[in-house]
Amino acid sequence: MERNSGQDSNPSPGSFDKSRVLNVKPLRTLVPVFPSQSNPSPFSTPQGGAPFVCVSPSGPFPPGVAPFYPFFVSPESQRFAEQTPQPTTATPRRRVAPIATAVPINAVASNGDVGSSRRTGNSGYTDEDVYIEIHETDADDGSKGKKITTRSQKRGRGRPRKAVSDVDVEEEAQNLLKSLNPIVFSTLNQTEGSKDSVSYALMIFEVLRRRIHQIEEARGENPGAARRPDLRAAAIMLKKGVRTNSKKRIGAVPGVEVGDIFFFRMELCLVGLHAPSMAGIDYMGIKISQEEEPLAVSIVSSGGYEDNVEDADVLIYSGQGGVNRNDKEVKDQKLERGNLALEKSLHRGNDVRVVRGLMDPAHPTGKIYVYDGLYKIQDSWVEKGKSGANVFKYKLFRLPGQPEAYTTWKNIQQWTENKSTSRVGVILPDLTSGAEKHPVCLVNDVDSEKGPAYFTYIPTLKYSKPIDPVEPSTGCGCVGGCQPGNFNCSCIQKNGGYLPYAPNGVLMNLKSVIYECGPSCQCPSNCRNRVSQCGLRIRLEVFRTKNRGWGLRSWDPIRAGAFICEYAGEVIDNTRVEELGSQNEDDYIFDSTRIHQQLEIFPSDSEAPKIPYPLYITSKDAGNVSRFMNHSCSPNVFWRPILRENKNESDLHVAFHAVRHIPPTTELTYDYGIVLPLRAGQKKKKCLCGSEKCRGYFC
Repeated sequence: MERNSGQDSNPSPGSFDKSRVLNVKPLRTLVPVFPSQSNPSPFSTPQGGAPFVCVSPSGPFPPGVAPFYPFFVSPESQRFAEQTPQPTTATPRRRVAPIATAVPINAVASNGDVGSSRRTGNSGYTDEDVYIEIHETDADDGSKGKKITTRSQKRGRGRPRKAVSDVDVEEEAQNLLKSLNPIVFSTLNQTEGSKDSVSYALMIFEVLRRRIHQIEEARGENPGAARRPDLRAAAIMLKKGVRTNSKKRIGAVPGVEVGDIFFFRMELCLVGLHAPSMAGIDYMGIKISQEEEPLAVSIVSSGGYEDNVEDADVLIYSGQGGVNRNDKEVKDQKLERGNLALEKSLHRGNDVRVVRGLMDPAHPTGKIYVYDGLYKIQDSWVEKGKSGANVFKYKLFRLPGQPEAYTTWKNIQQWTENKSTSRVGVILPDLTSGAEKHPVCLVNDVDSEKGPAYFTYIPTLKYSKPIDPVEPSTGCGCVGGCQPGNFNCSCIQKNGGYLPYAPNGVLMNLKSVIYECGPSCQCPSNCRNRVSQCGLRIRLEVFRTKNRGWGLRSWDPIRAGAFICEYAGEVIDNTRVEELGSQNEDDYIFDSTRIHQQLEIFPSDSEAPKIPYPLYITSKDAGNVSRFMNHSCSPNVFWRPILRENKNESDLHVAFHAVRHIPPTTELTYDYGIVLPLRAGQKKKKCLCGSEKCRGYFC
């Protein structure tokens, strides 16, 4: 086996109807209200906030605890905002795809929809203040409503920074962009998008979003408030032109593949798949003869309307509008804007991109957006909706010959309900024999192979002999769990003043070494800083590949930065590595000293992470699911060394995280790396990853 949004009326150009502004106040002055903590957990050190409660992403949640991230918005708010026309000014501006800025009052935002955006912090040392404005608006049915917009105003410079809480987000973003590999910008600046440009844009967004989240959280004001680092990260990127496929088009988007997944609506905008951040219908004007008419280019079906989504190849899509957002009064929908564009596309027969918003298995209140490919509109009609008002309906058929996308999600749902017994090729329902909290299915629908060679399943590393600690450690004293902003926590100090993980377990930074709490720490086992110690969080399966032996893939969608598994096995020394390598007896050796490609957008990621001492692991005789991950020269998984606090002995581990969002049933791969120079007798192994950047071998 090879291990390889718009308004019905607008002010005239250059003017603004200030009489319709109801209230203006600095955004940083808004103070949300939180439920009191009736029974706070004790801490041995000041924690600066309510005790952190660690629960499974899917619940159940204790009383008073709700899913922290991603945030939820009622699905009815999905399509009401339309594209806002670009303002006309005397000075020409570079045009970008419009972003709807109307935000419903009292709406709580999800992971993919626009909600309240808040600039947190106690410093006031940034270069500009962000203001929130409450405006009168005209709803889709012509009635009066409200919307919230934000604007910025420059402030004085020169005030000193004091601590982590005073880190300037704009400056951090600028430094991050400066650290990018130059090839990234040359790729993004190309006229046509590509797979690389889409990948780069999404990776930059994720790294920037996570960094903003980490900074805002560490400031410690109003913990648990609805922060929206996704909106801020996207705004910075759009302002600096860090995006791809900025020109609207009909049909496929270069670099975006059918089945690709997105966790934020702004990601759809950054890659040119769907421009509006809230509206469900995206359209563009096409000049036909002497007149211009709107044609639909893409739609998002995310459950906010009475869509029929049961058939994987047919979608009954409901038109937009007809609801007054303030008093919920329902009126007939109108044949205008997005509805008119869909009607025109029916008669013109152009392809329409379809994005389906599905429930996130890890966060039932969140959404994952799946690109389901190209559809054609074949029919339209008007019918009475459940509310009694007239609703436009459009019937779309999926074009044949496209890869499966939504179908894959429905298949996994059936496997889950039937516990895999209905699947063809299932060998074992649980390869781990109960060693993991989630069973790992073993399946072969390719050939007659009955399973991999015998090995003992162990979920973590096994040290044959103790290793003296690199430096003395007493561990942290966070009895109730480590919390962001607690600078008395020694583990947070070692991680540069921040917790390395988000509340959902996503890796927040790209440090060479992650310091987790360990045996010498007083925090509980469910502490947020013990992510890699909680076993598998996603449902994995070992499957038979067509030409690379056994491989590993996931039933669940995996978001960028999420923890997948650690590399389990027996720790061996260099002498044993050379012995096994020279005899070509062990294809299951993990060598931390090899040159690995980690995240190619950062030049330094071609180097091996700087760890306290070399780590060699063999999983030939004993290991976990990681031993089945094949090599790829364009991997979707990267590794980071984890050092757990242990005053008695060094406790070094290797954890795998997702490079980017990974759709279900996509094979998980990482770069095995290369050894330079090659050891005596060591042979190069032919690489069969099939990627465009395949170097032809690994060793």
